[in-house]
Amino acid sequence: MNVSRKPPPQDSGRLRGRLRPPDEAREVKSGEPRRGSKSDAGCSAPRARGAARRGREIALQMLYQWEVGRSDIDSVLQTYWQLEAPGSAPADEARVFAEQLARGTAENLAVSDPLIAGEAQHWRLSRLALLDRLILRLAVYELLHADTPSPVVINEAIELAKKFSTEDSAKFINGVLDAIRRRLEEDGPAKNG
Repeated sequence: MNVSRKPPPQDSGRLRGRLRPPDEAREVKSGEPRRGSKSDAGCSAPRARGAARRGREIALQMLYQWEVGRSDIDSVLQTYWQLEAPGSAPADEARVFAEQLARGTAENLAVSDPLIAGEAQHWRLSRLALLDRLILRLAVYELLHADTPSPVVINEAIELAKKFSTEDSAKFINGVLDAIRRRLEEDGPAKNG
């Protein structure tokens, strides 16, 4: 796989800070540390309800294009928006969030894939259905790099599986992600950031 290793471009300051999905994020007073924050690395996301879910759906579609097309992630991001049907483009906030998730997921496979492989008992990563593997990677990236509560990340991954895969996939993804969540909590915050 050809993965671009360039850092994400700065976009009007929206990429600074942790990955904060809009429907799960809470406002923080300036100078006050965010409760439960894992680190200062990551990116910010839209605040509108539903924009985070739409961003996750778009990120999954981008990752699918990246995996099937064997292109670098930056090319995928560019072509995705060029091919997006007129009138169906998401809000800017969902768009930025989708790009952050897709790029971050693609660039962090060295961390996410071993976590998934370690918890997907009796399954090699290469044998997982493509969409299931991508949903797991996306969710693991968000577990590691977002302020989103773990149950929300897992629930959103289950919803992606129900929409784009199967009910059995949703159950499998739930089990694997819950095991990864427990493992990350046992390892402590130093391993999550």
